[in-house]
Amino acid sequence: MSELVLAAVPLGNVGDASERLKFAIESADLVAAEDSRRFLRLCKDLNLNCRAQVISFFEGNESERLEEIADALRNDKRVLLVTDAGMPSVSDPGFRAARMAIDNNFKLTVIPGPSAVLAALALSGLPTDSFAFDGFPPRTSGARQEWFAQRANETRTLVLFEAPHRISETIAAIKDEFGGNRQMAICREITKTYEETVRGTAQELFEWSTSKEMLGEFTIVIAGYVPDATEKSDIEIAELVKHYEASGITRKEAISIVAKELHLPKRKVFDIMVLDK
Repeated sequence: MSELVLAAVPLGNVGDASERLKFAIESADLVAAEDSRRFLRLCKDLNLNCRAQVISFFEGNESERLEEIADALRNDKRVLLVTDAGMPSVSDPGFRAARMAIDNNFKLTVIPGPSAVLAALALSGLPTDSFAFDGFPPRTSGARQEWFAQRANETRTLVLFEAPHRISETIAAIKDEFGGNRQMAICREITKTYEETVRGTAQELFEWSTSKEMLGEFTIVIAGYVPDATEKSDIEIAELVKHYEASGITRKEAISIVAKELHLPKRKVFDIMVLDK
């Protein structure tokens, strides 16, 4: 019977491979792998004999590979879909294949397992009762700043991915828009030899990120916004901005100073001033 299997693979430590994953690899007719070389290396590390045809399935060729996967399913083949690490379709290829299987009434199965999102959330020590995963922030500075400004008042814990060469810029944007005192955790190389979790405020983690070369794969966890019952009213905040403006600085500078003083997102102060007449 045809079946599309979305399977989670280890993030780094091959000991996390489940028995179901091993069986799925050995019994598959076709394997769609984000990186076929990494998949074959995983098979070697697990001492598995994969007899299936292995094809690449990554962001750049997902659309053209879908028909090949659909043909295999029509011919009663068992198709295994894996990414480089963790769970397919979670900020990785897999969604389009799952949607195709559903639309064509093919059987769809998942083999759960390692997830950088859930692992980092557990490691962070931050609230886990309500959280949101937001993938990778925008790459350009302006879009990234605006992206974080839109999330500054999000009350759920946020989980993000980031590349090592952008980690400092991303933490700087978090610090600017969420306030330097927002609690965070950065998890690097989860389950791997050099695994590291650093916890602290946005300001502290920004300083950490600029203290040495950043290497590896990063997952960022940010505490949700907690409204403070003692925070100033919008009128009081607007008056404080005007006070600084009266001293001769620009409104933009005044907003930045007030946001830092009150530990507020700059976007919140900016919006108050837009509404102030």
